[in-house]
Amino acid sequence: MGGSRRLENMNPDVGPRPSQQPRTAAEKSAFGVTQILFRAFLLTALGSFFVFSLNVNYVWLSAILTVAGLVLGIVVLVRSVKYKHPRLVLFGTISGLVVSAVMCLLILTSVLFFKQVTTYQDCARSALTESAKTQCLTQLEDSMPGPVR
Repeated sequence: MGGSRRLENMNPDVGPRPSQQPRTAAEKSAFGVTQILFRAFLLTALGSFFVFSLNVNYVWLSAILTVAGLVLGIVVLVRSVKYKHPRLVLFGTISGLVVSAVMCLLILTSVLFFKQVTTYQDCARSALTESAKTQCLTQLEDSMPGPVR
């Protein structure tokens, strides 16, 4: 019997580890809700980007998705800090909030220069060669107000 006790002490995989202790039902439930909110946050952030990249005429939809993403991101950030969820959720939320902030700047810029951006998108869609795309970009730069160039 003494030999088996020594083997148990030498094997570090025997017994529960502190980091693997079972969670309570409330902690599991809170983490499940945070995961759902995190997924919704990522979907709205990605959806905002894809809607924006499709056509600038849908900038209003992209703005709605971005605002929804920012709200969800803040909720997830608060929940992950409050309930001490894994750091991966915290890191993903902070990264997503940075992307959403950049999207806010892009949307604001597109709204301010809506006519120029629309003209550029129409030109770029019909451009078949690299030189035609470069010409569209040059036209966009020329159509911008002086201080923005």
